[in-house]
Amino acid sequence: MNELWFVVILFLSSTGAGLLGALSGLGGGVVIVPLLTIAFHVDIHYAIGASLVSVIATSSGAAAAYVREGFSNIRVGMFLEIATTLGALVGAWLTTKVPTQAIGVVFGLVLLYSAYASLKQKHAEMTEKPDPLALRLLLKGDVPADDGLHHYVAQRVPLGFGLMWMAGALSGLLGIGSGAVKVIAMDQAMRLPFKVSTTTSNFMIGVTAAASAGLYWRSGYMAPSLVMPVMLGVLAGSLIGSRLLVKAEVRTLKIVFALVIVALGIEMIVHSATGMGA
Repeated sequence: MNELWFVVILFLSSTGAGLLGALSGLGGGVVIVPLLTIAFHVDIHYAIGASLVSVIATSSGAAAAYVREGFSNIRVGMFLEIATTLGALVGAWLTTKVPTQAIGVVFGLVLLYSAYASLKQKHAEMTEKPDPLALRLLLKGDVPADDGLHHYVAQRVPLGFGLMWMAGALSGLLGIGSGAVKVIAMDQAMRLPFKVSTTTSNFMIGVTAAASAGLYWRSGYMAPSLVMPVMLGVLAGSLIGSRLLVKAEVRTLKIVFALVIVALGIEMIVHSATGMGA
């Protein structure tokens, strides 16, 4: 395969990853890293470096549209970024201490969990009183619906904050947006509406990834010839995905996405455990 075809195929593959990441809120990184390591035989550290840049592109491409549509909650996102940024720095530091094969196995397990998380049913609305801490921090908002705006207030803020620190650590260690953990933290723990959780996750993953991308660049794991087509592809896919989110059948998209990342997760674990991976 010559260099031109390599770039074209990489761009198209990255576009698909960005599309899936924007529609699900899980981030394109869950597809980019195994795609690069398994299909293109890229060293996992360089794959993570490219994935972090693509995650920033995904967030930049989709977040603006979601904010304009009134789905993303910027205040909630910026508050929770305190936890994810601190976690991302810890995760990026751990990459120098953890063997490559171990990172691959952990990544595969995270993929399998992401598939499970993406298929979970929407939570039932809570009937208890609003969290006093959420009211004090103004972690509330209105989400567009078919019958008008629906008001919501975040619940169990400390639990959500702790889960966000874990999400940040996974992002720094594995080079992903860790959107699965973010969405679960907001949807299941903090009881935010599902579309608010998904779109706010897309807004947050770029900030989380930026916290650790600098460390990968300083370590020499940013290859421009790899990063550029991946970033442009994911950006294009995320822009398309942000336009389709409102009209798309979310349940069907979740099933397709889950099947893809289950296959990638199993493949990643097998390659890493047998020493055939990056």
